[in-house]
Amino acid sequence: METKKPKPIYTTGDVEPTYLDIQAEAGITKHMGGYAATDALYHLCHLEDAQEVLEVGCGIGVGPAYIAKRFDCRVTAVDISEKMLSWARQRARHEGVVDRIVFRKADVGELPFEDDRFDAIIVESVLAFVEDKEAAIRELIRVTKPGGYIGLNESYWIQQPPPELLSYSTSIGPCIITEAEWRTIWGATPLEERTIQAHSLEAKQEVRDRIKWVGWRSILPAWGRVLKLLLTNPRSRDAIKEQLNIPTELVSYMGYALFLGRKPQKSADK
Repeated sequence: METKKPKPIYTTGDVEPTYLDIQAEAGITKHMGGYAATDALYHLCHLEDAQEVLEVGCGIGVGPAYIAKRFDCRVTAVDISEKMLSWARQRARHEGVVDRIVFRKADVGELPFEDDRFDAIIVESVLAFVEDKEAAIRELIRVTKPGGYIGLNESYWIQQPPPELLSYSTSIGPCIITEAEWRTIWGATPLEERTIQAHSLEAKQEVRDRIKWVGWRSILPAWGRVLKLLLTNPRSRDAIKEQLNIPTELVSYMGYALFLGRKPQKSADK
């Protein structure tokens, strides 16, 4: 069966692409910590016991394919970008797990699922781009089964960068908050067994993790697509240059954390 490649989203150069647009066009996604962080999150969420798992912000589909193959469970994968979903479906076909994954376009702030549906929910590098994090977490809790787990992998500021550095971050769109703010938000949820595992970043390791996560089979064509955007699309070229121009010292202000919580069981009289 021939695999159809996603169609380009920038053909006229009229649209100002965002950071996420560029990633979707290139076919690249990334979360902090690579496979090591993901494996730790899966362990915390007890995916070995899960029958139905939701991944929110699935990107190019590395996570859903990995879950389906490793844990042999049903996976529902959602993303706000139809372009990303096209890449994710393509990866599922390559990995031979397309029959175990359902892909849907959806926003974390308004998930199209009934209450108390999933045994576990995985969210990696999504809420960094969401302004109302409390509302997003409430929506995640709503669709989790009583007794089910929610696991996040999200970036944070170890300390707030100075304004001249912070402007580089906000220019590409993320709504990153401090570790203290994250602890306040997570601590205010009704979840039980709440834990936060904080980690620092090492820039070179993060680059290696991105390559391993995406895989050489995908990363080389992705770089080719980025090069094509640089050569053919002025608006995309400006956006890519802006993103590549982010000062390396900004990384020293940044960390990431794994968040775990368990939805309380309903009482017997409800």
